[in-house]
Amino acid sequence: MKTFAMILSACIVLASAALAQNQPPKPGPELKRLDVFAGTWTLDGTMQPGMMGPGGSMTENEKCEWMEGGFYLVCHSDYKSSMGNGVGLSIMGYSTDDKAYTYREFNSFGEFDDSRGTLDNDTWTWTSDEKMGSMTMKGRFTIKVTSATSYNFTFEMSQDGTKWSTVMDGKGTKK
Repeated sequence: MKTFAMILSACIVLASAALAQNQPPKPGPELKRLDVFAGTWTLDGTMQPGMMGPGGSMTENEKCEWMEGGFYLVCHSDYKSSMGNGVGLSIMGYSTDDKAYTYREFNSFGEFDDSRGTLDNDTWTWTSDEKMGSMTMKGRFTIKVTSATSYNFTFEMSQDGTKWSTVMDGKGTKK
């Protein structure tokens, strides 16, 4: 009987361990910080004339919602600018392996953006490599959160990663 009780106890322990392993993972605290971007936003900006085009105004409407499970924030956007109108799909998350925020965007111009982000107090900085034909430039998108419903943004580019030129700046407002 003791042997049976020991075997039964071992089975219960193993079954409990197997059940614990089958629990879905929970998002870490880093992901909660992305919650500032959840919701419906309007971005109004000014593009500077240069390599990216003639410059002018830009307006983007963006709706961001958490994917089931809470690991990724999925955003759908439509934009109007002097370069043309379009739509985009972006996904924000956090890489525990890289200890960095992730941002991937696909748009109707056929462009793909893969950025890494950091957060310092109320300032997000997203960096990427921007391919422009045969040339690769560094990109830096900075967001300074000014309230729960507002932020200022700047997009800059650099050939060497040290001298930056502003391509676009503006304000985001949550509806």
